[in-house]
Amino acid sequence: MRLQNRLNQFQRLYLKTGQHPVQFTVAELAEVFCCSERHTRTLLAHFQDAGWIDWQSQAGRGKRASLCCLRTPEDLRGAYLQALLKNGEHSAALQLSQLDPSHLNALLAPHLGGQWQEDAPTLRIPYYRPLQPLDPLTLTGRAEQHLAHTIHAGLTRFIPGNSTPQPDLAHHWQISNNGKTWQFFLRSQLFWHNGEPLKTAQLMARFEQLRNSPRGKHNLASVSKLSQPHALCLQFELDKPDYWLAHRFADLNCLLSHPDNPHIGAGPFRLTTFSPELLRLEQHTLYALQHPYLAAIEFWITPQLFAQKSNVSCQHPVRIILGGQDELSRVKPVRRSTSLGFCYIAANLKRGVLNEAQARKIVRIIQRSGMLDNLPIDHDLVKASKEMLPGWPIPLHNDADVPLPAKLTLLFHPPVEFELVAKALRKKLAEEGCALEIKYHAGRLWEDDARLDSADLLLGDRLIGESPDASLENWLQQDPLWPGILREEDYGRQQQRLSAIQQIPLENHRSDELRDHFFQWMQSAIVTPLFNYQYQVSAPPRISGVQLTAWGWFDFCQAWVPPPLPTEST
Repeated sequence: MRLQNRLNQFQRLYLKTGQHPVQFTVAELAEVFCCSERHTRTLLAHFQDAGWIDWQSQAGRGKRASLCCLRTPEDLRGAYLQALLKNGEHSAALQLSQLDPSHLNALLAPHLGGQWQEDAPTLRIPYYRPLQPLDPLTLTGRAEQHLAHTIHAGLTRFIPGNSTPQPDLAHHWQISNNGKTWQFFLRSQLFWHNGEPLKTAQLMARFEQLRNSPRGKHNLASVSKLSQPHALCLQFELDKPDYWLAHRFADLNCLLSHPDNPHIGAGPFRLTTFSPELLRLEQHTLYALQHPYLAAIEFWITPQLFAQKSNVSCQHPVRIILGGQDELSRVKPVRRSTSLGFCYIAANLKRGVLNEAQARKIVRIIQRSGMLDNLPIDHDLVKASKEMLPGWPIPLHNDADVPLPAKLTLLFHPPVEFELVAKALRKKLAEEGCALEIKYHAGRLWEDDARLDSADLLLGDRLIGESPDASLENWLQQDPLWPGILREEDYGRQQQRLSAIQQIPLENHRSDELRDHFFQWMQSAIVTPLFNYQYQVSAPPRISGVQLTAWGWFDFCQAWVPPPLPTEST
């Protein structure tokens, strides 16, 4: 970007001169600019023509001339930023921005939050980190997963506050053959985001891709045959009943993107811009269900705005603020909830260093020492877990006199709160004569058995969606954690029990069986929830319809921005 380069060169000059007249030769300025004397003269001419400097040159090689900067680099960047933002060139503006966070926030504030652009309501959200490409089968971030559900549709879907799967691309479904045959009847007049009619054969092709993918195959493990009895029907033949199937089809890993392009979906919003600085979604005008109230949603990737805040990585994902600096006095929490998802500690009994009694003692130390309450974190953000889910209590352990191994290894992944937990636990275990080695896993998910095999204890977290029971069953089915830490006989017993649970037609009976299974694992200290996040969305009064989802974001289809009031005549 030529303007960016010129501003960088001007900043070099300003650092040498400030706003006071200084005597220079062209050769000396060439050293400042790190370029040739010829190019230096070109730069000076540009700066003078633009009104950035006053340059009084003198004829003759080596003659000194007077130079005075008339503008500051910060003022210039601000002026160009405002012009770019006003013209809608957001990506170029964010590339240009090199201001300190306080000044950048002041410049961006009038353009953030709820805006009406060309008579269309637009919501702009400043975000603290770059986003992953939005292929549903590769995502780990919570924001990306929420965006994927906004862009892509499934045969079924979940809506906030309802744990029962609802129709999406399929308007209804029927079950026969004692739960072994499922027919999903598709809506007519479905379209992809590129305007292409959505065909049943394309969905069949996508399901075949999912059956062969590492992350999608678990949801379709019971499917033995997929067919198309007629133009708007998909039929799934199962080798054994699976009464979670409608829940599975609403899962992230069963979202139905275009079989030829994972970024083209059929959901309520379509992806129109994806760059390191800007993500833009626009309403899908051919969407089959109720259209969103917003015309567009933009994520402005501005880590500069968050650089001045404390390095607590969970703070940005769980606290979302809509609105600009000029509205902060009126910004209020409009929705707040305690997540059902939790951070947990897991014991790797398969490795053979820890036994069940020792694992229970470690959990007892965490539970009864007040360790979590004394962590140097914002306790408005986290809440110690008392239950795995409502009505699923965490057992208290009494293994106080069991000696611990001389050395243990703990593996944790982001967020950084886990490192604080690990260090606090290391201190507590040292009092028991046990040295705890702490290792870091950079990924947000456990990805292979090799890393799991090297650890006796693991700190991780688990998202819980709108259907909590289905989320936990899915966790047991899909996460490499379980084959990595469970002894062979325990893992085999788990798979047998999950197979039996999925064949129970009544959902409340499936839930009871699943709760009993997790209670056994908690009694053995194989897994124990530690704390939940406190989700919060804040917004100024003019942003309405903010409805929290189970993942702590808000439903983009329900939010809306009232139109601006007409300007009163004077």
